[in-house]
Amino acid sequence: MGMTSGGIGSFVGTPSELALVRMSADSKLPPKERRNYQGIGDALSRIANEEGIMGLWTGAKVTVIRAMLLSACVLGIGSEIKLRLLQTGLFEKDGKVLFHGLPLLFVATLCSSFCANIVSNPVDVIKSRMQNQAKGDEQKYSGILDAFVKIIGQEGVGTLWSGFVPAFIKLAPYTIISLMLAEKLSLLATGKAAL
Repeated sequence: MGMTSGGIGSFVGTPSELALVRMSADSKLPPKERRNYQGIGDALSRIANEEGIMGLWTGAKVTVIRAMLLSACVLGIGSEIKLRLLQTGLFEKDGKVLFHGLPLLFVATLCSSFCANIVSNPVDVIKSRMQNQAKGDEQKYSGILDAFVKIIGQEGVGTLWSGFVPAFIKLAPYTIISLMLAEKLSLLATGKAAL
């Protein structure tokens, strides 16, 4: 389910992600190469005009792969960690297992965020590089595998995890809040617990 929802959501959101990536990287470019977008609307319309409508989905394949990996890890690993943590006996009160308790959910989702970030960060680096390349750029990556090989060959394996800490700081609160709310709301909807 994580792979499916992540893939569909990221494909739909690729144009805004592309605009965000390009706008964020613009200040790092030499003045002659800057795109100087005036906002997201300007970025989207200029990309569509200069690169064609399909240009809005530049890097869509790698964006979808990243989101599928991230969502699958967050949901799958989160569920597994939750079950493993229950076996420790640390999440019991008065001999009763707190299967839906906030401390257990917090720890499980925090751990799943960390693992998901480890798995998805290399794809995120590749995605950003592919989305930032200018049309006709000599350094252009011909695809995901080409970008992967070139990044490792030219900059080393560690580059694939550049930006890990800020990415984790961004992902962890989102994951913790969304998964804890989803669990509590589903329990509330089934009448099994109060919010």
